Amino acid sequence: MAEKNYYDILGVSKDASDSDIKKKYRKLVRQYHPDVSDAPNADAKIAEINNAYETLRDKDKRAEYDAMLANPFAGQGGSGFGGGFGGNAGGFRWEDIKDQFGDGGSFNGGAGAGGFRFDDIFSAFGGGARGRQSQGGFEGFGGFNQNQQGQDQHAEISVDLASVYTGDDYSIKLNVPTRNAVGQVDYENKTLKIKIPKGITEGKQIRLSGQGAAGSGGGKNGDLFLKVKITHPSNIRLEGANVYQNVNITPWEAALGDKINITTPAGTLGVSIPKNSKSGSNLRLKGKGIPAKQAGDLFLTLNIVNPEVKTNDERAAFEQLKQAFSGINITR
Repeated sequence: MAEKNYYDILGVSKDASDSDIKKKYRKLVRQYHPDVSDAPNADAKIAEINNAYETLRDKDKRAEYDAMLANPFAGQGGSGFGGGFGGNAGGFRWEDIKDQFGDGGSFNGGAGAGGFRFDDIFSAFGGGARGRQSQGGFEGFGGFNQNQQGQDQHAEISVDLASVYTGDDYSIKLNVPTRNAVGQVDYENKTLKIKIPKGITEGKQIRLSGQGAAGSGGGKNGDLFLKVKITHPSNIRLEGANVYQNVNITPWEAALGDKINITTPAGTLGVSIPKNSKSGSNLRLKGKGIPAKQAGDLFLTLNIVNPEVKTNDERAAFEQLKQAFSGINITR
């Protein structure tokens, strides 16, 4: 059975758009990254995925790869793209070469004992792709190992809401893909110090230049993009730069009005409760939300909490309250 081609590895059709390929790649990286995947072959799988994406993301490389897939000699593996000449991948056999060029040829990029040369193979393929020699032998077709920029990497970082208000320094540990001396993908544990910008909002990304996957053949490293997830207490919710906080008040504070101190992400604030406040009403504190470029507002959502009656005196107090408001009609 033929080896899977790069489209099969990413699970996309051969006419997939660049956007679809990128989306599927990101999904697979999240699924198989060794930091999150329990699959025993996660390392090998992520290397296979990265290898496929490096070719299909590039317009020129993809065009050459498609041409090789269509060539009856190249099969589905595609020798210049990691498929290899060995075995019977895609129906390609060494016997096919022997039939045309004779047995006994050497596999070192130059003329062998039987006069066998890689140039002869390329001629049989119809030209176009060319090999090159190095001290380590043949390196592949079309210069795919030359000056290849590393892939951008994406991760998520959890940031406390207090840090967003003031800015802060964080340290994170990542298991990032690198390339070893022979160009294969390895993984390296890294500790990075991150500066959290003051006023950053949920979902924004922090870009760390050169901290993505390593390039090959002298190519630059990719970048690392950290998507910000803001953590906060359960009585707070965020909408962009606006902050909504539930605040408990007593019935007499709501009825009579009062000035109380409230602990908020913007610090401890003195807040005046209007007379006859109702549960669910909002007090807006302008500019006290997340201090983004355009600062958000802080909305205090009032929640009237009735005290628990435990003593006879407390019970009597509520009986008195009941009598005082006996003429009030409440719509239920």
